[in-house]
Amino acid sequence: MNQPQPRRLPLIRAAIGGILAALAGLAAGSVAAAVLGTSQTPVVAIGSAFIDRVPPWLKDLAISLFGTHDKTALKTGILVVLLALAAVGGILAVRRYWAGALVVIVLAGVAVIAAATRPDAGQTGFVPSFVAGIVALLVLRLFSNRLADLGGAEEDGVSRRGFLQLTAGVALGTVAVGALGRVVGGRRSAVTDARAALALPKPPTLAPPAGVQAAGATPWATPNDDFYRIDTALSVPLIQPKDWKLRIHGMVEREIELTFDDLLKRRVIHKWVTLTCVSNEVGGDLIGNALWSGVLLKDLLAEAGPSKDADAIQSTSKDGFTAGTPLSTLLDDRESMLAFAMNGQPLPLEHGFPVRIVVPGLYGYVSATKWLVDIEVTRFDQFEAYWTPRGWDELGPIKLSSRIDVPRSKASGGQVTVAGVAWDQYVGVSKVEVRVDGGPWQQATLATDASIDTWRQWHWSWDAQRGNHVLQVRAFDAKGNPQIEAQAPPAPNGSTGLHTVNIKVD
Repeated sequence: MNQPQPRRLPLIRAAIGGILAALAGLAAGSVAAAVLGTSQTPVVAIGSAFIDRVPPWLKDLAISLFGTHDKTALKTGILVVLLALAAVGGILAVRRYWAGALVVIVLAGVAVIAAATRPDAGQTGFVPSFVAGIVALLVLRLFSNRLADLGGAEEDGVSRRGFLQLTAGVALGTVAVGALGRVVGGRRSAVTDARAALALPKPPTLAPPAGVQAAGATPWATPNDDFYRIDTALSVPLIQPKDWKLRIHGMVEREIELTFDDLLKRRVIHKWVTLTCVSNEVGGDLIGNALWSGVLLKDLLAEAGPSKDADAIQSTSKDGFTAGTPLSTLLDDRESMLAFAMNGQPLPLEHGFPVRIVVPGLYGYVSATKWLVDIEVTRFDQFEAYWTPRGWDELGPIKLSSRIDVPRSKASGGQVTVAGVAWDQYVGVSKVEVRVDGGPWQQATLATDASIDTWRQWHWSWDAQRGNHVLQVRAFDAKGNPQIEAQAPPAPNGSTGLHTVNIKVD
């Protein structure tokens, strides 16, 4: 007598149901975020909370692996994990709906808590994640009901056509809802249009210093699209110039509140400044040189009248990021500014539009606050900025460094141009030397010194002989001090060491 075949769970169909439920919830959450005018979608909320809690070593690892694509990698990773857990929830829901529903509830709960605790979430920041959870539960229920009556291997009691119809309906609905979210949430388009319509003071035509004529050599000016981006904003804050306001307060004689129009009425300066990220490894590319336009912070602070006891400012971004900057660096002659233009164009959205801070000579984590909305004059012993409790030094002066850009791996025999850049913002570079295979140091030719606040291009002619060789570079500051040769990682205050490249000469 034949025994009845055991009931088999259609795992693939159940997993697909769980994934589609999650995607439907995420799409609904994006619409809710668009309607409410918040950036706190479930993925952004979880990702932002992760960034806020990540240890410094993991941040450095992410940047070393993915560079300026670290946020894309994080979003992708979060989405993969969410969908994997949703697939598990879909499988559990077929046997027992509330078991699968519990997975959805936990995921939605994590997103709700993450959004509610964000400094830029407002009172409704948690709503998109809540809506996403409700929609995901409803769609999961539809799939669990469809897959509830399971049979044997040959006939599982589930209409394949019915399942496909449900799957197609949910998928199309998810796409439609997602598209609706983009239409309703046209904030980025509105900000982009407002940016394009801005009429800003034009910088003078400044000829770049005599550079280096070598294929692959770093250009003097870094194009906006190529400028590195490292910050904590998983979703770019969107601020229209007409809505932007800056409050300067704290240990001052008088508070100041500025609108964007107020800023444009003030004296505008245009200044070449090289910015460097503290996470830049020796020889790394987290550095760029641009012509910035804006208003001197020194003038604004003078109007506010800082207390004699104050020694710092705490600047705050729209997304809640804070930086602690020595007050002295904003009052000296380095011309720190509130910048609203970059290379003659309004700031790109990803680089702080409409207003950010630019301070020559300091790493960005203590100075380069983007999407600026608040400046508090204070003391270092009265606050901790974003990165300080995460293991980074309170002060962040940039360290003298240099880099070989060409050649990087191969070269032909004969005269080869070795070229690169060296930098020590607000101190200056006086000399660069190169050596081959640990031999004597040879002095390179420096490009014109445009400013102590920018990098200097350099080149050296090498009579390359066939074989494998090791090139190294070192720089000297304006006072004649050489860069530190001992290797050190970026944490806690910037990397040190000599950039070394291995070259194969044919």
